[in-house]
Amino acid sequence: MTILNKRELGLVVIGRNEGDLLRQCLLSAIAVVPYIVYVDSGSTDNSVTMARSLGVEIVELDLSRPFTAGRARNEGFFYLTAQYPQIELVQFVDGDCEIVDGWLTTAQETLEAEPNIAIACGRRRERYPDKFIYNRLCDLEWDTPVGEIKACGGDFMVRVTAFQWVGGFNPTLIAGEEPELCIRLRQQHRQILRIDADMTLHDACMTTIGQWWQRAVRGGYAYAEGSWLYGKTAERHWVKESRSIWFWGLILPLLIVVLLLPTNNFSLLLLGLYPLVIYRVYQSLDRQIARKDAWSYAIHCILSKFPQIQGQIRFHWARLQGKRSNLIEYKSTIY
Repeated sequence: MTILNKRELGLVVIGRNEGDLLRQCLLSAIAVVPYIVYVDSGSTDNSVTMARSLGVEIVELDLSRPFTAGRARNEGFFYLTAQYPQIELVQFVDGDCEIVDGWLTTAQETLEAEPNIAIACGRRRERYPDKFIYNRLCDLEWDTPVGEIKACGGDFMVRVTAFQWVGGFNPTLIAGEEPELCIRLRQQHRQILRIDADMTLHDACMTTIGQWWQRAVRGGYAYAEGSWLYGKTAERHWVKESRSIWFWGLILPLLIVVLLLPTNNFSLLLLGLYPLVIYRVYQSLDRQIARKDAWSYAIHCILSKFPQIQGQIRFHWARLQGKRSNLIEYKSTIY
């Protein structure tokens, strides 16, 4: 794999206790990216030692301050750009991902050709989509539209000047930090572009419904905080999504229960709205998706409203108390 203008490109990898996944991640880049920093958030395995043995620079986060992915990425970015001011582009990648051969070239060429593009991202794929249903759901979730988009995920290449201009990530957010960054970039009339190219291979390693539930709780928390911060802007960021969570995850179930006695149990008929909305989601999916996958995605999309309402309540309860919530983890090796 080759890239253009190596001296202009840096890589920030974040993680905690990623083990062999981190090694795969670093090996996918060290031959072609001259400036790499691994930001470690308190690993108790050999992640730091292994990364250092590969010649990668290390930033170990101060344990006295709360960990967030945004904080880790910021510290990696500002470390690299301070040490190597010639860097013009930075690729962010999570430590449980492997960079696909050819992606760095594609992203760099795109950003160099279009000065108004702040971020270029591609297709994140699940490494083992058929191993567990929850992995498959992640893979379907990441199959986003190509072209100019509103937000990216955790893996992307960014223009250094654009990132610096908006001050990087909000380090206090425990989830949803990438869309929040993209909002501020778009407010500065910068573009976010999704390229039709594979970018990274990810290992969700979700094997249980408990992990899926926790991931959905985190999603609900992110929707709540996003709508609280930017819901009053012109684009009404995540307001629709939050209202949907409240209706399907709490309001409708409560309504059914409250009306049980007054309606002589006829309120149970309202449960029929759930399969109807599942069918609507199924109908809206791209017909290139296999029918089995479309049904699975639609069902879990609606079922996720129940853990998501837990995340919404968790955010607003913490907000009313004037506190910050702890990280919501769905596996022990990631944020």
